[in-house]
Amino acid sequence: MEDSDATQSREEENIYVALSRGHLDILSIMNKVKSPKAGAVVLFAGTTRDNFNGKPVKELQYTSYIPKALNTLLTIAKDIRSKHGLTAVSMIHRLGRVPIGEESILIAVSSPHRQAAWKAGEEALEECKAKAEVWKLEEFGGDEGGVWRANRDGAVGTKIPQPDDEIEDSDEDRRTRGLPTIHGGECVHGEE
Repeated sequence: MEDSDATQSREEENIYVALSRGHLDILSIMNKVKSPKAGAVVLFAGTTRDNFNGKPVKELQYTSYIPKALNTLLTIAKDIRSKHGLTAVSMIHRLGRVPIGEESILIAVSSPHRQAAWKAGEEALEECKAKAEVWKLEEFGGDEGGVWRANRDGAVGTKIPQPDDEIEDSDEDRRTRGLPTIHGGECVHGEE
């Protein structure tokens, strides 16, 4: 389901997942999980920080294989809701350029009691980072250039060649490393 030019989403009963090229709206995501049955709402907002391993970060850029990522996010949300007895789950990940200090992901969960909500919120984030087909480009300040990496903590990145570098990075090389490939300006990952 497409909400607008900027956001694509999937919904099921008490579950909402989306990928958006626009700014993420915290109140909107929280309102999707509020319920008279819920005594707790937990929100996680992941923001772009200004450094990574001591290097200055200029911005992040996210890309995704959207149909597969939406299905993965939906599966994660359903599993988390069932496992923790949640009232509702809402997750949205931003795509495109995300400047320093802006949110790249919002996860909101609600449940009758706080302990389940705390645990489920953290687990939802970790599952998204481990499984969702989303990749990020970290653009460093100065002459560092950028690094493509899976959207996982500690994921090894692939340095983006600078104009003076003589490095070939073929689509086959990128597929082998689990990175997206570029065909005609469109990002592709895996089979379509």
